[in-house]
Amino acid sequence: MKLKTVTIEGKTYAEVSAEGNPIYVHTDGKEVPFDAAHAVEKIDQLNGEAKGHRVEKEKAELALKAFDGLDAESARTAMTTVKGYEAKQLIDAGEAERVRTEAIESVKQTYETQLGQITQDRDTYQQQLHGELIGGGFARSKFASEKLAVPADMVQAMFGKNFKVENGKPIAYDDKGQKIYSRTNHGDEAGFDEALEILVGGYQHKDSILKGSQAGGGGYQGGNGGQGGGKSMSRQGFEQLGPSEKASFMKDGGEITSS
Repeated sequence: MKLKTVTIEGKTYAEVSAEGNPIYVHTDGKEVPFDAAHAVEKIDQLNGEAKGHRVEKEKAELALKAFDGLDAESARTAMTTVKGYEAKQLIDAGEAERVRTEAIESVKQTYETQLGQITQDRDTYQQQLHGELIGGGFARSKFASEKLAVPADMVQAMFGKNFKVENGKPIAYDDKGQKIYSRTNHGDEAGFDEALEILVGGYQHKDSILKGSQAGGGGYQGGNGGQGGGKSMSRQGFEQLGPSEKASFMKDGGEITSS
């Protein structure tokens, strides 16, 4: 992006917003004021958070060194089980070893079963959370409903892979794996609708999914000038495709017909 300037009496000045912030022009032509104070504050905040994470990491690593090679919970449970046997019930050292081994194996099997169930429950919860936050984000998107000419499920099929759930909220990444940041709140991650607008703006065939009044408008220049890839398919046929096939069809500029 570049600084927006104005020339007055042969001298060049930076153009500023009503708040006094210099205005920059992005490569797609969109003009955004740069709030330097907010950006510096955000950088200081992120530096402080990074330092805190590093200190806590070093503390945790130091504390864990004392337990290298030891499953503390399993060892504690096994010792408690063994102590529960009365000494008079142990006929000799061989019997004691057998009982100890059986007790440890029993605890190990129970632990592995419980761990497997916990892992399964966690994966199920993560899938449900992802479906709600990502799928719900597309369904509730104001940008998608007002600016796009295709249903929310088709938009999700094209751009759903660009969103991940992090710290309980959807975070967007571009096709190069770089996190998408806000153009107005510098240093912050872009919200769902802003990120979706940026992704659509960089989509090669965006004119085929934008509503007629949006294609070719400010911030949406470029692409294929509204020309599709020469392929068309009925809505019924499209619904029979898998998610990856839907995404591929739309990315190639395919068009959905009503019949």
